Amino acid sequence: MAEPGRPVRSQGVAGTWPIGRAAPAGGLVPAGLGLWSSLADTLQAWVRAEAGAGRLLPWVPVAFGTGIALYFAADHEPVLSVAATVALLLTVGAVLLRRSRLFVVAIMVAAIAAGFAMATWKTARIAHTVLAKPLYSVSLTGFVETRDIRERTDRFVLRVTSMEAQRSDVALERVRLSVRKGTAPEVGSFVQLKARLMPPLSPLRPGSYDFSRDMFFQGIGASGFVMGAIATSTPPDSGGLRLRYAAFMQGLRDAIDARIRATLDGDKRAIATALLTGRRDAITSPVNDAMFISGLGHVLSISGYHMAVVAGVVFFAVRALLALIPGLAVSFPIKKWSAAAALVAAAFYLLLSGAEVATQRSFFMTAVVLIAVMVDRRAITFRTLAVAALIVLAVAPEALVHPSFQMSFAATLGLVALVQIGMPNLFASPDHSTTARIALWGGRELAMLFLASLIAGLATTPYAAFHFHRVTPFGVLANLAAMPVVSALVMPAGLLGLVAAPFGLDGVFWWLMGVGIDWMIAVTQWVANLPGAVGGIAAFGNAPLVAASIGIILMGLLRTPLRWSGALVLFIAIVWAVSVRQPDILIAGDGRTIAVRAGDGRLHLIAANKDAFLAKEWLAADADPRSAGDASLGSGVSCDEAGCVTPLADGRLIALALRADALSDDCSRAALVVTARPAPPDCAAMVVDRDRLAGQGGLALMRRGDGFAVQAVRARGANRPWSPAAAGDGYYESNLAPRPATPRSRDATPSEADLQAED
Repeated sequence: MAEPGRPVRSQGVAGTWPIGRAAPAGGLVPAGLGLWSSLADTLQAWVRAEAGAGRLLPWVPVAFGTGIALYFAADHEPVLSVAATVALLLTVGAVLLRRSRLFVVAIMVAAIAAGFAMATWKTARIAHTVLAKPLYSVSLTGFVETRDIRERTDRFVLRVTSMEAQRSDVALERVRLSVRKGTAPEVGSFVQLKARLMPPLSPLRPGSYDFSRDMFFQGIGASGFVMGAIATSTPPDSGGLRLRYAAFMQGLRDAIDARIRATLDGDKRAIATALLTGRRDAITSPVNDAMFISGLGHVLSISGYHMAVVAGVVFFAVRALLALIPGLAVSFPIKKWSAAAALVAAAFYLLLSGAEVATQRSFFMTAVVLIAVMVDRRAITFRTLAVAALIVLAVAPEALVHPSFQMSFAATLGLVALVQIGMPNLFASPDHSTTARIALWGGRELAMLFLASLIAGLATTPYAAFHFHRVTPFGVLANLAAMPVVSALVMPAGLLGLVAAPFGLDGVFWWLMGVGIDWMIAVTQWVANLPGAVGGIAAFGNAPLVAASIGIILMGLLRTPLRWSGALVLFIAIVWAVSVRQPDILIAGDGRTIAVRAGDGRLHLIAANKDAFLAKEWLAADADPRSAGDASLGSGVSCDEAGCVTPLADGRLIALALRADALSDDCSRAALVVTARPAPPDCAAMVVDRDRLAGQGGLALMRRGDGFAVQAVRARGANRPWSPAAAGDGYYESNLAPRPATPRSRDATPSEADLQAED
């Protein structure tokens, strides 16, 4: 029994705060002090509510993900034994402190350490060789593991069994090769070929997406293209169970694509195949671009939406069929049986679509929901989302830095918050006559569809702006017009087509699927052509994105008015993002392409080779709507066989030296010389040469006085498995400054006339 005069404390974290604060005895409380005391009491009450029972679990994956983010931010690979030991000790310490007020802090710190250790362990487990330098004629033999059919070329992944290259003894495990369309070998076949191999693509500018990291976690050590014919031969062994499974699933996807092709063609066939098998590379560029501009690009990537539709259709279909049998409906838990059937269907869809990381995440989320139904738990809760996030991050820590994970979980967090918080408040008075009349005419469903599209779109906007440098202001309009058709017609028709295909009765379902896809394409193109449909956002770096993520998490997970602190953080992140200064010069990692910001404020391109992909990415990151082939990109650029020059906004010249004989002239006339060759040590200009590019990769330069501040793709001394440090990597200053003019020695030889005059 509590003592008189003492505050009552309940058990658990929620009861660790005193319920109230007594006024000081012996006088009146000053008005200002009373106000602050009341505010402090209110804040304490909110904090107690946020720390209540069941509120801790959703924050654990946030801490776990923070540990993974710290791992990817490291310059060097952590020591696995140290990371694992620290995580284990902190976890044991958190368990021992479970009845202490420090438990919350201890468990969060332990979760951060566990995420760091898990990412370190995943990298060590899949460690493989990554190609460091190009190889121009390599003989390869191996098994074909995957194959992608694309719009112009095909591509496949080769599991290498033998590799021969001149002047190189590197041994790669997997390579990704491009071939002429229609010539990709079958999955599971054993082939011999010659190829040109290149290292995995590094970030195209500091802070941009790291393709080499993505390929590393896929187990791929190099990419390239096939030279000549591909010979198929008898394999020395079967290739293993995994390869036979891959060949079977690829054959199943090809069979489905062939059945769809018999009824549909063009983009309708490509989109239908993408929705069912995950192969989306055959969609033409105009339709693909329109899908992303209109905000419907998420339909093309199998995600939580697709899994939810598949599981939902199967769940309600099985439950309706079982309900037709009175004995089953009364005596057996047909709801749980239906959830089990939906789980099996979702697992099959996962395997059919290739089981990529994004699809795995979607399956885990769906599986947690269905299992919750089977064990009589609430399906859509923050706990469900937390468990799914923990499973995904534990299986694939690298998913944290992938845009699909970030956008999917941000959207899901917003939707769960809508279901848990928004819906009870929005429809708290269903008996009200006005509300009842609106609901009778479907107003409630329309309102929820609008709110769901709006919240999901807003939650994913920071990540779309960061990764793709654009926002879709009419995304809600496109989703409202197209998604009901996709949900009610396209996906159900596709599922029925899969069921009917073995019986040869699938044609009508593919036709129905095509009708819905026609509508989706029409909506996409209409929205994409609206004035202002494309909103460009310049690159703003990782820090504003982290701040925006914190704001979204606070708004999504907090229940009390404290959640509006997340809106403040989000506002700060937006102001921060739009105020980031853009670089004045961009230099490609190979030193053969430069973008210079001229007097008109736009980038002008100096390119020794036509790299449309690089130019497209640079322009997008600068929020520049011009295409890579725009003639204005070359205005003000003067070129000859030896190199190119173009002026900065202040009139100083930037030179790209392609030949050694151009360096002497460029060093004397230009303020900055960029070359893929070694620069002469006596060059009077600021220099970015081969050694610096090999050690730091692509560079972004910002004017600072007469010099430049340098941002590099690879931080000073960085060495990660997917981006190993170059041999002889040296120290480079983070600033480029003009070199002091060296006074020339005066010629002491007298003229002949002066000598004769004195004689």
